[in-house]
Amino acid sequence: MSNLLDPVIIFFVLGILSGVLKNDLKLPEAIYDALSIYLLLAIGYKGGLELSKTSLNNIYFPVAATICLGILIPLIAFVILSRAGKFKKPDSAAIAAHYGSVSAVTFAVAIDFLHNSGVIYDEYMTVLLVMLEIPAIAVGITLAKFHSREGSDVDINSLVKEILFGKSIYLLLGGLIAGYFAGMFHNESINKLFLDLFKGFLAFFLLEMGIIASKRFRDFKRVGPFLISFGIVMPLISSILGIFAGLISGLSLGGTFILACMAASSSYIAAPTAMRIAVPEANPTLYITASLGITFPFNIIIGLPVYYYLTDLIFKIFKG
Repeated sequence: MSNLLDPVIIFFVLGILSGVLKNDLKLPEAIYDALSIYLLLAIGYKGGLELSKTSLNNIYFPVAATICLGILIPLIAFVILSRAGKFKKPDSAAIAAHYGSVSAVTFAVAIDFLHNSGVIYDEYMTVLLVMLEIPAIAVGITLAKFHSREGSDVDINSLVKEILFGKSIYLLLGGLIAGYFAGMFHNESINKLFLDLFKGFLAFFLLEMGIIASKRFRDFKRVGPFLISFGIVMPLISSILGIFAGLISGLSLGGTFILACMAASSSYIAAPTAMRIAVPEANPTLYITASLGITFPFNIIIGLPVYYYLTDLIFKIFKG
C-alpha cells in the first residue's frame, strides 16, 4: 500500500486515468524527449558517483550473472511464446528480446522504492543495467535470423551500431562516466540537478508514461488473452531468476531486488528500435502492447512490492 501511495506511482496512475478518461492531458513531445534524456543521464550519473566509491573487483560475478540472465530470459520467453502460445517465430523472437532486455524507468522506480524503504544496495547496479540490455537484444536477433527470411538480410553493422550506440546505452554510459569522474575528483557542481531533482522529474515522466501505456489498452483484444497472461507471468518468472542470480553472485538484498526488477522489466526504447531493423515482419502491436501496455504498468503498480517480498523471503531461506 505504501508503494501505491508514493507520489511517483500516483502520477503514473493519474496518467493512466487521463488516458482512460480521454481528456486532453499530454506533455509536449519535446518535453517528453528532454525528460527521457535527463532520466537516462541521471541514472548513469548516480551510478557513476557510487561506482567511484567501490572496487571494480567486486563487480565481476554480478556482471557475469547479469549477462547469463540476459541470455537465459529471452530463450525461456521464446520457447513459451512459440510453443505454448503458438505465436509465429519472428513475433516470438521480437517479444522475447523485449522481455530479456530492461526498462530504465522501472530501474529508477526500483531505486526510489529502496530509498523510501531505507534499504541500501550495491553501488554498481547501473553497470548491470547496461549489461542486461545488450545480450538480450542479441539473443532476440539471433533467434529471429534463424526463423526470418527478411531478418537474414539485415545489415549487421547498422544493427550493432544501433544497439551499442543507440540513445539508451549511449546516455547511460555517458552519465556513468561523468558521474564516475565527478565522484573521483569530488566535483559536486551538478549534483543538485541529477540527484536532488531526480524524483520530481521521474514523477513528471511517469505521468506521460501512464498516458502512453493507457493508449495500449485498446489493443488488448488484438493481442489475445495468452499474451496478456504472459505479460504478467513472465515478469514473475524472470524476477525469481534475477533473485537467484543476485544471491549466487553475492549481491546485497537491495542489489538483488534491483536485479530482480531489471530481470522482470521489459524494454520499450532500445528493443523496439532494434526489432524494427532485425525483424521487420514481426508485429509491433504485439511486442509494444505487451511491454508497455501490460508489463510496465504491472511492474510499477504491483510488481515491485511483490519482487521485494520474494527477494526478502528467499534471502531469509538461504541466508537466514
